[in-house]
Amino acid sequence: MNFHIKDENLADKGKLRIEWAGQSMPVLNIIRDRFEKEKPLKGVRIAACLHVTTETAALMETLKAGGADVAICASNPLSTQDDVAASLVKNSDIPVFAIKGEDHDTYYSHIRSVLKIKPMITMDDGADLVSTLHSEKKDLIPSILAGTEETTTGVIRLRSMAMDKVLGYPIIAVNDAKTKHFFDNRYGTGQSTIDGIIRATNRLLAGSAFVVCGYGWCGRGVANRARGMGARVIITEVDPLKSLEAVMDGYAVMPMEEAARIGDIYCTLTGNIHVIRKEHFLKMKEGAIVSNSGHFNVELDLDGLAEITEKRRMIREYVEEYTLVNGKRVYVLGEGRLINLAAAEGHPSSVMDMSFANQALSAEYIAKHHGQMRKEVYPVPEEIDRRIALMKLQSMGIHIDKLTTEQEKYLSSWEMGT
Repeated sequence: MNFHIKDENLADKGKLRIEWAGQSMPVLNIIRDRFEKEKPLKGVRIAACLHVTTETAALMETLKAGGADVAICASNPLSTQDDVAASLVKNSDIPVFAIKGEDHDTYYSHIRSVLKIKPMITMDDGADLVSTLHSEKKDLIPSILAGTEETTTGVIRLRSMAMDKVLGYPIIAVNDAKTKHFFDNRYGTGQSTIDGIIRATNRLLAGSAFVVCGYGWCGRGVANRARGMGARVIITEVDPLKSLEAVMDGYAVMPMEEAARIGDIYCTLTGNIHVIRKEHFLKMKEGAIVSNSGHFNVELDLDGLAEITEKRRMIREYVEEYTLVNGKRVYVLGEGRLINLAAAEGHPSSVMDMSFANQALSAEYIAKHHGQMRKEVYPVPEEIDRRIALMKLQSMGIHIDKLTTEQEKYLSSWEMGT
């Protein structure tokens, strides 16, 4: 089997960690049991570009149980858990091309490696797999049924491609499923981002000025968790409605120009480029800590930072010290990459359970309904979203009411008034 990982000898450790994660993923376990019996993905080749974590391993094993031929590479150079990659190769016979800390060239060579299986379905996290296909491997596109996209940044890129009429096949935006972004983005990113910042720095959040750049679902989650740990949270935004919501939620809201002067810790979560720029770094306090939890490190203008830097050094793992031309020191975490995966373990398994249940069921939907899909970006079918929410509740021992016949009639009629 063709693969490229750090160390096969890490497989036993990875297997135990995958087992531990699986204990908190009851919905995906239910789907896997059904997939093993029904084989809805039999003969389907799936190329995945996702964070290679314990939770992703559970998804890969579920797809394989459903009959799929799967190959996976990393969707971020720092997000791979090397022991998990080893276990997938040695214990699950799944080709993996991922090494934590891989350089830019290796990252893209790994993407090209998974494309060698000539996929029928793509699974992406950030759209690098799709963009590589469209720029370098266009000959593979006719055989692709459809794909899925896991994250906000990727969905933005893919919708742009669809709008420009260059998207070569249909995509299901898993990120937009309610059981994904309401939970994964808010609760998963909220907890794991704070976890990554603390693991990297061992700094106290209580009493600090914590600047959250972007008040989407990820920003909401981080802001909520930072406030819960005693930080004074400041929000920067460009959207007036999100800014107003942040104010109503009790946060200080201001432009980055002002926040740059008062923050102790910064975290970007926007999906956009150069949110913190050269002029902002120059205004920061001595010892300011800067991190990113958006998909790409472009949220921080690292080239601009380098231009105003006199000296750089790694002061501890995942913490790089920049001494600026004004004499102040600024600390960038995890090379500006996803801090929750660079310095920590990513989202808790219980929240990824829903996200990856969406991936698995979307793959099944593609296998059955691809002939009815156009070259567009589609939402996850609402029936799948609701089914996952119900399975999650049932796994937690929670039961809910059902509409009575009278209530259903009332909601569907116009004759009945006050």
